[in-house]
Amino acid sequence: MAELLRWKQEKTRKPLIIRGARQVGKTWLMREFGKIAFQKTVYVNFDHNSQMEELFSIDLDTKRIIVGLELYCGHKIDPKNTLLIFDEIQEVPHALTSLKYFNENAPQYSIVCAGSLLGVALHPGTSFPVGKVDFLDLYPLSFTEFMQAMGKDQFVELLEQGGFDLATTFKHEYINLLKHYYYVGGMPEAVQAFVQNKDFGEVREIQERILAAYEQDFSKHAPNEVVPRIRMLWNNIPAQLTKENKKFIYGLIREGARAKDYEMAMLWLIDCGLIHQVHRISVPRLPLKAYEDLKAFKLFIVDVGLLSCMVRLRPDTLIDGNTLFQEFKGALTEQYVLQQLKTLKGLEPYYWTNDSGNAEIDFVIDTGRDVIPIEVKAEVNLQAKSLKVYHEKFEPKLSIRASMADYKREGWLLNLPLWAIEKVGKMTEK
Repeated sequence: MAELLRWKQEKTRKPLIIRGARQVGKTWLMREFGKIAFQKTVYVNFDHNSQMEELFSIDLDTKRIIVGLELYCGHKIDPKNTLLIFDEIQEVPHALTSLKYFNENAPQYSIVCAGSLLGVALHPGTSFPVGKVDFLDLYPLSFTEFMQAMGKDQFVELLEQGGFDLATTFKHEYINLLKHYYYVGGMPEAVQAFVQNKDFGEVREIQERILAAYEQDFSKHAPNEVVPRIRMLWNNIPAQLTKENKKFIYGLIREGARAKDYEMAMLWLIDCGLIHQVHRISVPRLPLKAYEDLKAFKLFIVDVGLLSCMVRLRPDTLIDGNTLFQEFKGALTEQYVLQQLKTLKGLEPYYWTNDSGNAEIDFVIDTGRDVIPIEVKAEVNLQAKSLKVYHEKFEPKLSIRASMADYKREGWLLNLPLWAIEKVGKMTEK
């Protein structure tokens, strides 16, 4: 919301596209923004909307389109105090192209759009308004936002202020919340249900419904020949994350499978915001992008709660920490950390392995000034052989080990509790 309010104040603002997977709250956010910041809102959903399809297909004259929208909503549109919301904009590609003309010829209108399948639903012959729109990425709730939703604002404030001595005193509360987050995740509907009823069964039903909706999207929007591969790739990710070496291997989807068989399927899932691809870097030098190895990568899904649903993790397994949980703990923990890093603005995570493959750093981030390695431990086991190998070779100013152990700084090594991983954002600012 703060980002949207800042966008409203910009003198040279462009139409804004909110990107994100289905069910992460894009529609709610746009409508709420309209209520808070504008006198009137005109909401247009392009899904199965033949009237709008016709309006935008004649030509892209912004004056004519505004008159059409006024007829559609039944009142005059005053650009000073009206927010125009275009939802599911990818369903009418000409509407997407029109944003270029709104930016150039009618910049006085405040337009916010959302689309879950922007990258994949562009029809041939329509052009994306490159350079003529602003973007905002929306993800599931982070752990901090989950704590706020659970009414634990004081716990969040304590971490914001860096009060680790006091936070450590209450670490069992943080750990308990984190275990709940591993199960519930950050999909708004699942979080809201859990906050209201504390019913794990209800949360699972919601997550299963969301996963079923994603499966329907595969059939509805993807090219027919790619659909089976999308399904196989999507359903294979949990097994790949449970491996010791989490590098994605095509041959594990189906024997003999090769990259070219599944590249389209993977791009489709990335474009939908359903998976995150984290590339290996060969050398941790600035900028990391220049050193990425395009052939080696790990895949994570959009939400840790959906991952725990896909592997059918039971709540008692998670909360009591019994042996079944041990098998999935590494996968859930790494998924959780990646998910939090993705919400930190300006940080693009990579990972590093040495050439022989016997040392791996789970995540490496580029702050613009420094490269910071982050090793993830699911427990309090603090053996950090890979981190030592990395430190001896590259001598970073700061290395972070994220684990269930308490906060502690020892020279170059910072032990950061998993429940405080979002503090990485503040640390990198320093």
